[in-house]
Amino acid sequence: MRFKILTLLLMTLVSCDTDEKVFQSERMERSATFFVNQPVEQAFTLFGPNREKEWAEGWNPVVLFSNGNDVDEHMIFQTSGREGESKYTWAVTQYQPELYLIEYTVFTEERVWFIRVVCVQDEIKTAVTVTYTYTGLTETGNRRNKVAIEKMFAHELKDWEAAINYYIETGKQLTSL
Repeated sequence: MRFKILTLLLMTLVSCDTDEKVFQSERMERSATFFVNQPVEQAFTLFGPNREKEWAEGWNPVVLFSNGNDVDEHMIFQTSGREGESKYTWAVTQYQPELYLIEYTVFTEERVWFIRVVCVQDEIKTAVTVTYTYTGLTETGNRRNKVAIEKMFAHELKDWEAAINYYIETGKQLTSL
C-alpha cells in the first residue's frame, strides 16, 4: 500500500504543471576609461559620494551612516531613483585610497549593481577606469539593467570626463542645456 501511495504521489508531482517560467538572473558588465586633468591624489577624491556632487549635476546623496569622514568603507547613503524607481541605496563596499580604488554596491528591490572606480597616474593626468556590473533580481530588474547600461555608456563616460574637467577648470558644474 505504501508503495502505491508513493508511486501515486511521485506521478502527481511529475505531472504537475512545469510550464511555470523559472526566473533567470542576468549579469552584464561594462567598463570605460577616461582622463582627468589632475594628479591622481587630487582626482581620486572627486569620486567619493560627497565630492561627486561638486561636479555631477543632480547628484545629491543623503548619508545614512558614516564614521564621520567625507568617505569611508561601509558608508551608507541614498539617492533619488530614476525611470520609475523611487530611490537607490548605496554602500561603499571597498575604499582603498592608497590604491586609488573605490567600489560601491547599489540596490533596489529589483536589481543590484557594483560600480568600481580605479584611478592611475598617467603622466600629468589621471586615467580613470569605471566598471559597472549589473545583476537583475527580477525580470523587470533585468530589463532595467539593459536600459541603464546602454544609457550609462552611451558616450563611454566621456560625459563624466567633460563634467569633471570642466569642474577642475572652472570650479563649477557643467550643466545640461
